[in-house]
Amino acid sequence: MKMKIKRFLTGMIGTNTYLVINEDTHTGILIDPAAFSKELEETMAKEQLHLAAVFLTHGHFDHIMGIEDVLNQYNVPVYAHREEKELLNDATQNLSAMYGKGYTFSHAVYVEDGEELEVAGFLFQVIYTPGHTKGGCCYYCSKEGILFSGDTLFCGSVGRTDFPTGSSSVLIRSVEEKLMVLPEGTKVYPGHMEETTIAFEKRNNPFLS
Repeated sequence: MKMKIKRFLTGMIGTNTYLVINEDTHTGILIDPAAFSKELEETMAKEQLHLAAVFLTHGHFDHIMGIEDVLNQYNVPVYAHREEKELLNDATQNLSAMYGKGYTFSHAVYVEDGEELEVAGFLFQVIYTPGHTKGGCCYYCSKEGILFSGDTLFCGSVGRTDFPTGSSSVLIRSVEEKLMVLPEGTKVYPGHMEETTIAFEKRNNPFLS
């Protein structure tokens, strides 16, 4: 199976929304749809893509507000970690209440730490990484050597912890114990900023011991 990853800057603050494409079957996964932008929609149409699922790394507004527009066109499951249920259903906690009437999403399929999702011909493992939010998680495909880290791990940084359900000590523990143990060649696709690798973060991330 040949994987292609396309990144789109979507939503109010330019969130990295990723489209993971199986080029052999023309099926795909959408990760953290901050918005269903025209560019994203046109790309999916051009690829003649059959969308198989949406993965959420966490429930902040800038990662979820495009869900309804996606689901209006594609009847697919939306996966999130079980501990994120409260935040997804609370416009104050997910910060969307700051921008108009707020947005909540109550139809997620909830997953657990270590659960494996076989979607679009690829096998992803759910890695529970609380800290940025209580229910934050990452999605790891060992065969392809890639990790979608959401706002848990950035290039040279980590996620903020001053929002509801955040904890700096919990976040650092998540990164050190759950992510830094992955193979050093693992390519990391974060929720904001540029890509990185586990090896680079081990050696250069100032937030890690």
